[in-house]
Amino acid sequence: MVKKLVKFAEKALGKAKNILFADPKLLYEEERNLVNQPFFFMGSNGKGILLVHGWTSTPYEVRRLGKYLNENGYTVLGIQLTGHGTVPKDLEGVTRKDWIMDIEKGYAELKKTCEKVYIGGTSIGANLAMEFAKKEKNIAGLILMATPYRLRYEEIVVSFAKTLKMFKKYHKKYYPPTFGVSTTITRLISYQSYPISSSLETFSLIKDSRKNLELITQPILIMQSTHDHIVQKNSLENIYRKVGSKIKKKKYIEKAYHTFISDIKNQHVFLDILEFLDAN
Repeated sequence: MVKKLVKFAEKALGKAKNILFADPKLLYEEERNLVNQPFFFMGSNGKGILLVHGWTSTPYEVRRLGKYLNENGYTVLGIQLTGHGTVPKDLEGVTRKDWIMDIEKGYAELKKTCEKVYIGGTSIGANLAMEFAKKEKNIAGLILMATPYRLRYEEIVVSFAKTLKMFKKYHKKYYPPTFGVSTTITRLISYQSYPISSSLETFSLIKDSRKNLELITQPILIMQSTHDHIVQKNSLENIYRKVGSKIKKKKYIEKAYHTFISDIKNQHVFLDILEFLDAN
């Protein structure tokens, strides 16, 4: 019996190591058919985590993290936000209320089988998690990644978008040279153009989410890249300072861009998230 348990433990550790050190680009080549698919991995420890991708992206953005957490016992649900994973046109008319409803449904689904449910979001997915956490106090903890408290040059960007909307409905994404190569996972799986009205909806969400942060009282882990080209540099510090959580941790990620979780080679990020979940 002891030998069987040892073999099982070794096998589980091997799986965790494989996903932890897996090359994101090689995985992507193997899993192209899963890019726009929600995912659900049943766990064994009675705890669940809802993972929320960013704006114009898909659940694949957080899939590898989901696999890693599942191999460590957690039940993981990766939802696909309304209007995503199809064509940019499907974002037309979608509001932040629709996305909050997506989170509510996912949370309720996990609560059916899990005693504790955490929420992890990246970029706009993190802003949505913050909004939901202000109302749902039973969330066991929050993991906020690349969360915009404010955008870089926010007033200028929003003003430009409002002006642009008067002349056209869609806008193509622009990537600064410092963002990295065009084969990063985030760029491969995301819409490369978007309705300008949808971008204005995300700006409204960001503005809403930074209000009344004292209402967020759950344990919280906040992570931000030191080279984030979208989020204002002091976003992490503002959120950390203003939330009402008694248990709160912050981590800066070196040598990474905005939505770092899908392309991450800093394996300690996955370990930090798991450590936070296990401790809370």
